[in-house]
Amino acid sequence: MRSLAELTTLRVGGTPNSIIVATSESEIIEAVSKNPNALILGGGSNIIVSDNFNSHVIKIESIGFENDESACAGAWVTVAAGHNWNDLVASSVANGWTGIEGLAGIPGTVGATPIQNVGAYGQSVSETIAQVRAWNRKTKSVDTLFAADCEFGYRTSIFKKQPDTWVILSVTFQLPLGTMSAPISYNELAAYLKVEIGDRVSTSDLQAAVLELRAGKGMVLDSADHDTWSVGSFFMNPRVAIAPENAPNWPEADGSLKVSAAWLIEQAGFSKGFSLNGRAALSSKHTLAITNRGHATSADIFELADHIVAGVKAKFDIELKPEATYVN
Repeated sequence: MRSLAELTTLRVGGTPNSIIVATSESEIIEAVSKNPNALILGGGSNIIVSDNFNSHVIKIESIGFENDESACAGAWVTVAAGHNWNDLVASSVANGWTGIEGLAGIPGTVGATPIQNVGAYGQSVSETIAQVRAWNRKTKSVDTLFAADCEFGYRTSIFKKQPDTWVILSVTFQLPLGTMSAPISYNELAAYLKVEIGDRVSTSDLQAAVLELRAGKGMVLDSADHDTWSVGSFFMNPRVAIAPENAPNWPEADGSLKVSAAWLIEQAGFSKGFSLNGRAALSSKHTLAITNRGHATSADIFELADHIVAGVKAKFDIELKPEATYVN
């Protein structure tokens, strides 16, 4: 039996009692109905599983998409939950659909993106999701949740708030037609492309730039590079009423300020590569990723995360929250 360490990007986790591979909606529904307490797993890129895990796993591997396109409505692309996210981004750019090119290189599956409301470089999936089709474990029915029903927020959604209710079957995106990106709103990306905030570039150029930026931070999976043995950004940028002096921050709609978690971590004394035992460490490329240096256990990951949270709390009285989901 394969362990969760073989199925997750952080490469930690125990051996399940069974792994059920579901390749279609009907197989997903059947598997979940027979194993209601099983761990639902897509690409394993945003999850930290205990080494003591020994329950059942349902691995969702449904793939493919359908497009209903018109000049007025754009592309309405319905994508199976198990479809590789980065493959969808590449297809979008190739087909002249816009709105997700800034999310290139993010590992995982399409079905996971609404749960976390995945975002990067000024784009979030909530901006293009039209509806989500999901199996309701409680009512034993298929629900269609429109974007307004999904309670999207910063790295959250109704699916994350109620993890025991729905299993996502497919996601429908409404993507404008074209070959030019949306106006660029992210300073680092604008600087890398040598354009101004608000400028637009071709979707292919923006996709390539994002992939290069992510690779430079160890955020594009590479089995030979331990900096990519992670869940990506481990902590969310916290929201505060008053930002620490000199802290990079961004105003939120509710009047709060979103503060750079990476800056807080660095200013609290944790540099790139920081480690307690050599097995789990901050990335050597940036401080927002906790990485497995080859032989880390889940306990090593949790210990380092807790140590960083405590250090930031002591320095700034701000509590960091994980982006990834803890299991067991």
